[in-house]
Amino acid sequence: MADRPTRVDFHFDVICLWAYQTSLWMRDVRDRQGLEVDWRFFSLEEINLVEGKKHPWERDWSYGWSMMRVGALLKREDPALGDAWYLRAGTALHVEGRKPHRPEVAQDLLAEMGLAPGLVDEALADETTHDDVRSDHERVVSLGGWGVPTLVFPGADEDESRKLFGPVLIDPPTGEAADRLWDLVVGWLEFPHFFELQRPKTEADLTAVGRVFQPYLEAREWDTVANPTP
Repeated sequence: MADRPTRVDFHFDVICLWAYQTSLWMRDVRDRQGLEVDWRFFSLEEINLVEGKKHPWERDWSYGWSMMRVGALLKREDPALGDAWYLRAGTALHVEGRKPHRPEVAQDLLAEMGLAPGLVDEALADETTHDDVRSDHERVVSLGGWGVPTLVFPGADEDESRKLFGPVLIDPPTGEAADRLWDLVVGWLEFPHFFELQRPKTEADLTAVGRVFQPYLEAREWDTVANPTP
């Protein structure tokens, strides 16, 4: 590609098990190719909001939304801290089966990172962290986004085709294999009306998915709601 991307916005929700897997691949590609990755927010709680339920910014504590508010506060200080928080909280939930969506566990994770546990309370006391998360969420929804991981490439404001949902995977590739997957992903940008390519899942595939996602399933304390994709 003549205009091969050198940066990408990676929209995520900490509670999304698929986005976490993809983020591991994205970090590997970033480090190998010198990409600039901006970790930006998206709320599964808001996009799948059940009628009659409060918006996540109207609640005192709201699972993924509140974890992203902590990330927003850290990102203001240093984008690398926001990245590190997503990695630590995501690993706690999706690998270790811990419950970072509980304030006390979020505080423990910050301490493990060498940061002040009180940053959780600070993020919740700062109403503008709602604004940061909501702004990112509404931005990608305005581009047609409905879930995560969603990648948005430079120029998306002018050309809405420059955003992609996925890749959706388990066992994220590393090294040269990660580079090859990146080549395939960015190759889609050449075809703005190529909307979907999907691999059907066998029973063995579903078993493998369930095995990888078992820690998340054990730690989850919310009902999963997923509206039909467009």
